[in-house]
Amino acid sequence: MMTEHEKKVKRIAVVTGGTSGIGLETVKALNDRGYAVYTVSRRVLDSYIPKCGGHFSADVTDEGALTKVFAEIWEREARLDVCVCAAGFGISGAVEFTKLEDAKKQLDVNFFGAFLTMKVAASYMRKQGFGKILAVSSVAGEIAIPFQAFYSASKAALGKLLEAFAAEVFPFGIQCALIMPGDVATPFTDARNKSNTGNDVYSGRITKSIAKMERDERHGIPVDKLGAFIALLADKKRIGFFHPYNAPYALLISLYRLLPRRLALFIVRKLYAC
Repeated sequence: MMTEHEKKVKRIAVVTGGTSGIGLETVKALNDRGYAVYTVSRRVLDSYIPKCGGHFSADVTDEGALTKVFAEIWEREARLDVCVCAAGFGISGAVEFTKLEDAKKQLDVNFFGAFLTMKVAASYMRKQGFGKILAVSSVAGEIAIPFQAFYSASKAALGKLLEAFAAEVFPFGIQCALIMPGDVATPFTDARNKSNTGNDVYSGRITKSIAKMERDERHGIPVDKLGAFIALLADKKRIGFFHPYNAPYALLISLYRLLPRRLALFIVRKLYAC
């Protein structure tokens, strides 16, 4: 935990995707802990204004725009304690019938957007000799979900990127953490870009599978609890790399890794492939 002296120092956080869902609740929780929080999103921040910090309308896939955002924050604050990569969205549908442009867009935001955010944030953290980069992944990045394959792929790729990146920047005092929540009750569910193309070929399994996932999400973790969890990580002096949200999800991931892969895939098919 932070010392009393450290708590008195003005701490600066940047949260991408900070205008809705997990990102917004993280912004609120960081703000409550005394951070000056800067949000980055394509949306205008109209429902919640941080007590201290600001908002930048920018696309995380635009490296030039991100570079300008971080440069302005650094000019104002000359400090960057925490960067939370929470921008993302989901698509669903059968791999066979997914358009290449849709698959690319999924990877552009969830993977390359996080990559660009991490690299720009790290360039400032390296100069100051400290900082934390927290990336919001998903249990789906560890357990591939049928009919949500490209979302799973984007989160799996993000995890491996951050794992390698963490080793590269460790000597500069930069700590990285991968946050892996399961089902979370957020606007993400309604915003998912769903495709039912091929549903007849797959005997209705696409719509059945997505309907089950969306029911689970709507009854999932309260998003404010996840935001508080992320803010708590930001406040810790030393953090580990791998952070499933809670014990049940940690156990689920451990079991998936330990079970024979044939059995694990059978269970996933029964749960999600309908």
